[in-house]
This record gives sequence, C-alpha cells and structure tokens, in this order.
Amino acid sequence: MRVEIWSDIACPWCYIGKARFEKGLAAFGHRDEIEVVHRSFELDPDRAKGDTAPVLDMLAKKYGRTLDEARAMEAHVASNAHSEGLGYRTEGRDHGNTFDIHRLLHLAKERGRQNELLDLAYRANFAEERSVFDAETLVLLAVEAGLDEAEVRAVLADETAYADAVRVDEREAAELGANGVPFFVLDRRYGISGGQPAEVFTQALEQAWQGRTVLQPVGGGAAVGDAPACDVDGNCEV
Repeated sequence: MRVEIWSDIACPWCYIGKARFEKGLAAFGHRDEIEVVHRSFELDPDRAKGDTAPVLDMLAKKYGRTLDEARAMEAHVASNAHSEGLGYRTEGRDHGNTFDIHRLLHLAKERGRQNELLDLAYRANFAEERSVFDAETLVLLAVEAGLDEAEVRAVLADETAYADAVRVDEREAAELGANGVPFFVLDRRYGISGGQPAEVFTQALEQAWQGRTVLQPVGGGAAVGDAPACDVDGNCEV
C-alpha cells in the first residue's frame, strides 16, 4: 500500500507531522508493506529565489504580531517538536522559496534517497544553524544523503530540472482537495490533514488496509483546522 505525503520544508507542522506519522506507522502491523512517497507543496511559491527573511520577522509581519508574540508562537511549536524528540530553534532561522529543495527531493526519489534528504533538510532548517535556502548548503545536504555532488550541482544549475515533477505534485494536491500541509493520502482511499497524533495515523492505516474505496477524512472528520497545519497561503497554526 502506498502513502503519499504532501509537505514543504518551510512547514513546521510537516516536520512534526512526519515524526508522528512514522510513530503511527511503527505501530501498524503491516508496516513493512507500506511504500511512503513524499510529494511537493510550496507554501510561499511567489517568493523570489534568494529572497529570505528571519522567521520571527516574517511571522510578526504576516500575522500582525509583535516580535515577542512571534517568539511565543515559535515557542509553542517548539514545544510540540520537542515532545516528538525533535530539535527546534526558535530564533536564528530564515524563511524563503523552497522550489530548489523540492526539485532535489525529486532527484533523491529517483536515486532512492528521498527520505534521507528530507530528514536532513528538516533538521537543517528547524534544528541546526544551516540555511536550506543557500545553494551550497543544499549541495552538502544532498551529498550527505547519498547523492552525487556533480549531479546535484547540475540540477541546481538547470532551473527546469524536475520543475515539471514539482508542478505535477502541486496540481495533484489541488485535485485531491489539499488546502494545507501536511496532507497524507493512503492508497488514494483516505486523506488526513495536519500533524495528527500518532494513533490517528495507525487507525487510518488500518482502515485503508481493509480496502475502503472512497477518499475521505479520518480521525473524527479531520480537516486542516482539526490538527495543526500550514495552509496554502503559508499560514501556520500555532
């Protein structure tokens, strides 16, 4: 059975949701028969490449908050991340366009290293002092994930490389009704939005395994607002 996960590196609930999904998957009896595929979703596709801003400044401007209020928002998210055993820096991170990261994730998928690169990119963005919006950092992360450096540099140098693959993912997300991320689709039968608890993912896997045929929400009618998520306008619940 295939599980597709639409997400963005800039989305903190995608980072947390991935960890919760993996815990839910670990408790599922048929876990070794599940194929997980990560799909592209940009929260800020209109931001120009190279246009980055400190996360706290971005949050304050986006939500009309003070910097102290933005810090409190980040502290709440950090608390959720820490509860899943994830590192999370509340200051010193930046925000930018994630298109190049998604293109490299498609290369990594072809080379069988997608999950490795995704984990490294999340950790760099949320837990370490490394900017995923810097090309050289992306090269280092990709090589660390097991990709060939020359091939990675060639993809980054060619803005058309894997661009269509990213756009296909985003169109499919829209067709499936995803208006926020993370968005999980189980065997094209069940849809789950947001960073749900691990047990909800286990329940969904069990239900999908039983052969339901209609794509529908699980976990008490889960929608984007029912579990923390980031919506299509880049607004992330705190």
